[in-house]
Formats: sequence, structure tokens, C-alpha cells
Amino acid sequence: MTITEKVAYLKGLMEGLDLDKTTKEGKVLAAMADILEDMALTVADSCDQIDAIDEDLETLEEYVYDELDLDDDYDFDFDDDDSGEYEFECPNCHEVVFIDESVFEEGKEIECPNCGAKLEGFYEEEDEEDD
Repeated sequence: MTITEKVAYLKGLMEGLDLDKTTKEGKVLAAMADILEDMALTVADSCDQIDAIDEDLETLEEYVYDELDLDDDYDFDFDDDDSGEYEFECPNCHEVVFIDESVFEEGKEIECPNCGAKLEGFYEEEDEEDD
């Protein structure tokens, strides 16, 4: 039973009890039922909007990840924790490796700590002009 159905059931119970809405208690209960109904409708609308956003985000993720030009040898795991670390599987030894974001910024050569293989494909190669 959804929240809107529960509120409708509650309002039906109140009408079935034939509460006197002219008394102080009846006015309070009627006002509370109306507030609950408004809240239930707002929550239902918000859930619909969240579902629509989630579908749009899923479509966007599919588009972006399909468009990324990453070497298929690397299995990246982009964490949402903003820790500044990237996790991927070494294509040589298949060991999971964690690389700090600063390594990319400094342009250091990356080697697998497990097997020592040079890991390539992380940097944009700069075009060197001939003099």
C-alpha cells in the first residue's frame, strides 16, 4: 500500500466514523488528514521526479562511458568517494592497483607495484614540433 493509499484509507476511516468537524478535536484531525494528504502527494511527485532523473542519468552514463577513449586493457573503477585514488586491474598480472590522483598531475611514469610492468595509456601525448 502506497503512502497516498494509506492517507486515503485514513480519510475514509475518519468519514466512516462520522467525526464532528465543528469540535476542536474534529477540526484538528481534519486538518492533520489534509496535511498528510498534501505531504503524500508531494512525496509521490518527488519520487516520480527522482525516477525520471535516475533514468536520464543512466542514459547519460551509458553515453559518456561509451564515448570514453580508454584502453580496453584497463578495468577502471571510478569510485564516487572523491578520495583522489583510482582503482584498476593491471593488464599484465591482473592485480588490482590503486593510483593516487597526484601521480597523473605530476606526469610520473606508472609501474605496477606487483609485477613492475610499465602502465601506459594514461596520458595525452603532447605533439612535439620539429625545429
